[in-house]
Amino acid sequence: MTFSRSSAPRVPTPPRGDEVAAYDTYLEAQQAVDFLSDEKFPVQHVTIVGTDLRMVERVTGRLTYGRVALAGALSGAWFGFFVGLLLTFFGGPEAGGVIFAAIALGAGFGLLFSVLSYAFTGGSRDFTSQSQIVASTYAILCATEHAGEARSLLLKSPGGLGKARQTTTPAAPVRTGPDPRWTTPTGEPRYGAMRPASGTPATPRPATPEQASGQTPEQRPEQPDDASPEQPAPPARPSSDPYAPPSEDDRRS
Repeated sequence: MTFSRSSAPRVPTPPRGDEVAAYDTYLEAQQAVDFLSDEKFPVQHVTIVGTDLRMVERVTGRLTYGRVALAGALSGAWFGFFVGLLLTFFGGPEAGGVIFAAIALGAGFGLLFSVLSYAFTGGSRDFTSQSQIVASTYAILCATEHAGEARSLLLKSPGGLGKARQTTTPAAPVRTGPDPRWTTPTGEPRYGAMRPASGTPATPRPATPEQASGQTPEQRPEQPDDASPEQPAPPARPSSDPYAPPSEDDRRS
């Protein structure tokens, strides 16, 4: 609890400073700040920040007409006792029995109002609970010029610096569909766009006869050069020149 508000900002502002410690519960963070105060540290430069806030509702029991009536009667009796006590103080000695009548009337009215209000809910909330705002981590921030001193002092405290804060780097999104840079929405390749070699499967080449049979070029049997017969030379085509002299065959015919 602070009695000086000169250093507190007048408008809501985000906390500033270096994180010197972090704890799981507010009680541990409170004990750490109290330790700094006992060591004569200027705690006005310290801020307790709760991160990852959650609203927690703890169910305490089942709600029935009997519990509602009892709770209403008790609250009404306390109110009646307070009213009857005031009337006794200001009414004089003849108002001694008024306090008992006020307690009875208060209990009756409290019971009636509680039962009626519970009946109007229609049984939509038949349990009692308590709500709290809790944080998963309570960090202690300190001004930059005093952060080193605060951290060295907290190392000597029973709780130390608390738990280590782990910073996780978000993973890069994995692309599952076709890349729109190289393919059309229908999945066909885009003409004129060169696809990068990395990250794409290579197109398999057709296997050669040697690879299909499992033989290396050294193991392949050598074939003779005269394995294939020589082809006869094609006959000479007759000249198509009309002014050429007649051949021997033409003369004989």
